[in-house]
Amino acid sequence: MQQLLNQCQPAKQLVVEHELFRRMAAGKLGLPAMRLFLIGTWPVIEQFPLYMAQNLLKTRAGRQRGEDMARRYLVRNIRVEQNHADYWQAWAECYGITMAELQAQQVPPEMHALSHWCWHCSASDELLLAMAATNYAIEGATGEWSQRICTSGRYEASLPEARRKRSMKWLKLHAHYDDDHPWEALDIICTLAGEQPSSCLQYQLQAAICKSYSYMLLILDRCLQLEASLKPPRHAANLA
Repeated sequence: MQQLLNQCQPAKQLVVEHELFRRMAAGKLGLPAMRLFLIGTWPVIEQFPLYMAQNLLKTRAGRQRGEDMARRYLVRNIRVEQNHADYWQAWAECYGITMAELQAQQVPPEMHALSHWCWHCSASDELLLAMAATNYAIEGATGEWSQRICTSGRYEASLPEARRKRSMKWLKLHAHYDDDHPWEALDIICTLAGEQPSSCLQYQLQAAICKSYSYMLLILDRCLQLEASLKPPRHAANLA
């Protein structure tokens, strides 16, 4: 498993250290890009309890230890993830985004790739592969980029004071206690895989984890492209 995590680390760092999050942490991300990020990521936030519910259907009590661990983990955290959807909505409201806009999903089509992938693997793949793609990969990377945004305090200070506490709740939860969730998921995945997983299973786990990182990257890159497109060319700025 340590070898697997090392193999996935470069793909993970592309997400965690993305320029979009650097700008957000500094309080310098433009409003259009921020709105696109919040709207485009919403399907994954809103559907995350549903991914977990589909994985819960794959378990049977008492069949094996790994399934029992997964069952307890999923039952306990489904309600937590529903609350997180409410907190994301509050974050979006700080930027004037309505629920109608979140639901309309008027975003570039590639931004839907992550939610489609999560739904596919949760509905079709083995329990440990689906949990690797969602509860480990996505929650793990999210915990790390959330910490980066919260650490300096610059982003929080950039929000309107009256909305600051409620708007930061999603970020702060993921930056603090929520970072335990991916490591619990990894323990479950290791238990389900057993002490001698086949080379095929090892490859499948790596592919599932890295696909999630790649689809997360599509969202971030598209938002950054919008940010770049709205900036005046350097020569125009000099003329001004």
